[in-house]
Amino acid sequence: MTERLYYHDCYQQEFRARIVELADDGRRVYLDRTAFYPTSGGQPFDLGTLGGARILEVVDEDDRIAHLLENSLDVASQVSEVEGNIDWARRYDHMQQHTGQHLLSAVLNDLFGIPTVSFHMGAVTSTIDVGAEKLDSKRVEQIEERCAEVIAAARPVTISFEEASSDLALRKASERSGTLRIISIDALDRSACGGTHVRSTSELGPIFLRKLEKIRGNVRIEFVCGLRALRIARADLRTLSEISRSLSVPFEETPALVATQIERAKNLEKTCQRLAAEAAQREGRALYADTPPDSGGIRRVIQRGIIDDPMRARAQAFVEGSMAVFVAASEDPPSILLAASPDSGIHAGEVLKSALTAAGGRGGGNRALAQGSVPTPAALEQVIAAMLISRC
Repeated sequence: MTERLYYHDCYQQEFRARIVELADDGRRVYLDRTAFYPTSGGQPFDLGTLGGARILEVVDEDDRIAHLLENSLDVASQVSEVEGNIDWARRYDHMQQHTGQHLLSAVLNDLFGIPTVSFHMGAVTSTIDVGAEKLDSKRVEQIEERCAEVIAAARPVTISFEEASSDLALRKASERSGTLRIISIDALDRSACGGTHVRSTSELGPIFLRKLEKIRGNVRIEFVCGLRALRIARADLRTLSEISRSLSVPFEETPALVATQIERAKNLEKTCQRLAAEAAQREGRALYADTPPDSGGIRRVIQRGIIDDPMRARAQAFVEGSMAVFVAASEDPPSILLAASPDSGIHAGEVLKSALTAAGGRGGGNRALAQGSVPTPAALEQVIAAMLISRC
């Protein structure tokens, strides 16, 4: 069994321990005790060095902890004791985020009775899923401000070990039995937790709620605190400064100007789409006029290119004329469109579907217009050849 030093002292950065077992040619190490935190409870593992070798991962194997190293420890030297050194910047960041999560969850529960469903600590931001259908901006502001008040009050964060059978008054009941490790924020929260935490809420720095997202009936809150909050605020300021300079307006005027520009861009896009459709229709009618009828009196044309709205408009304009068939083919992705005038005697949907099915493709449509796709360019050529043979 591995003694977990971080259970009692989250601030211990160095330690010495006895090697219990070596595996994987000395790259998997088991110790009698460790200060390295393994991935658990939504919190990632610690990094650092063990016996001078860089830690790649720390794995919780129930009663013991495995340390996976970049390089092997020298088994031949029969070293019985090694020194471990924690990557303190990473550990302290995790302590801030994890205690910040406890505070955020406690405030959500205290203000609005909203429970926390799950927690995940990422490399840049962290998230909690909470049991609520939605959170509006007013509540978000209340949550951030309440967290700020608790942080400013420098409330002690303490670790205790208590029996699960006792009346523990936990924010969330634990299903475990025996002795539980309890993390308490003075006069606010008590939670069963095996993670690493700071000693005071004053160490958390600001807590920012960055984004809200609906997830399976719950709300996912993305948040940051401590140095992460400072770095992200700094990055946000740089981004806003660049936008402000690009638009040549002060910070406070950028949202309104951006909204205006977006609306203008949407209107321009609609105008461009309308003009492109009108141009395509003119092209289709001109193409019909320039295409001589075959021996059966039908004007046929095949165009290759992207099958987009202008291509469809061109095809429909072409078959507005009598006795007309228009085929459009695209190689990327392999797809085909068939349009036929009502008096051509061709049912576009039936003809194209039959050819597509024979080539391993799929699609269909109505009498006037049909479209589909095939798996390869070779299959596309097979479909075109089939329609040429059938004189569609």
